[in-house]
Amino acid sequence: MDLAADIVTTMLAQLQKPTLAFLIGGMLLAALGSRLEVPEPVYNFVVLILLLKVGMSAGISVREADLISLAVPAMAAALVGIGIVLIGAKTIVKLRGVSPMDGMATAGLFGAVSASTLAASMAVLDGEGIAYEGFIGALYPFMDIAALVTAIVLARMSAQRKAATASGDGTMTLGGAAGPTAFDGEMIKGILVDTLRSSAISALLLGLALGLFARPDAVFESFYEPLFRGLLSILMLVMGMEAWSRLSEMRKVAHAYILYGLTAPIVHGLLGFGAGLIAHHLTGFSAGGVVLLSVMAASSSDISGPPTMRGALPEANPSAYVGTSTGLGTPVAILSIPLFMALADRFIGF
Repeated sequence: MDLAADIVTTMLAQLQKPTLAFLIGGMLLAALGSRLEVPEPVYNFVVLILLLKVGMSAGISVREADLISLAVPAMAAALVGIGIVLIGAKTIVKLRGVSPMDGMATAGLFGAVSASTLAASMAVLDGEGIAYEGFIGALYPFMDIAALVTAIVLARMSAQRKAATASGDGTMTLGGAAGPTAFDGEMIKGILVDTLRSSAISALLLGLALGLFARPDAVFESFYEPLFRGLLSILMLVMGMEAWSRLSEMRKVAHAYILYGLTAPIVHGLLGFGAGLIAHHLTGFSAGGVVLLSVMAASSSDISGPPTMRGALPEANPSAYVGTSTGLGTPVAILSIPLFMALADRFIGF
């Protein structure tokens, strides 16, 4: 009975958090026919600030971490992010009625990391007095960027293959050069380079580089950090309005996204737990660190992911990937924190 009450309380609390509250608010405004709109230049500015902030925060964390003890968990985080996207390519993308572009965008967000969910899990461990590595925040970009880039590359490869099939000549073009239908190294290289040059990924990587090699701490604390939550609320308001406006497009396949949103966080979290367990045996990675890596894997991006997908895959439907990740994936991921704590206590011990 107490467990059920805790679950209901957590879910209600999550609905009151800015991420979901502003997303739902935007959807309500659109449903009521409001003419409110955020100009595109303002939206682009908000996205730029948020991505620079996320990148710099991660870069500063990496700069201050013990690189030797960081290497194995960082590699594990990146591999988990890629693995989640590959799982998505074999599950949600294959479901009837789900377009490859929408499916890969959704898988990319589930492979990326929710900063709010990570912060919530850290608060839970702190409240229980469970120790974890100080560099955990530095694992964020490894999983996040690996998942987003993998999803974007796979989505574009799928689009290239579809275009080649539609042309009927068995060839594909990239940058004006024709080639065989099979994806050779040059084609994949071209797609990857184009992805890394996209505005969203470029801003994220720039922030990471600044945090690593410069000393942006003063401007980070005085400008980026204070603006973060307010700008994030505007972003979610825009995404909510846009999601509602395209909601009718996904109604016929809503069941597929609901199924994925409810089950994927647990499966992904277990994948992260397995990777963390390996890191524990190799480097002594703490039980608390394993829990946080599991929660990172279970979470879905609510900051860097939506604007990245919107910029890199404009054809994808935001109502599919934002609604599934933020509306379903985030609450499930937060509710799964006790599960991964119990597993860590069982297999490692606090």
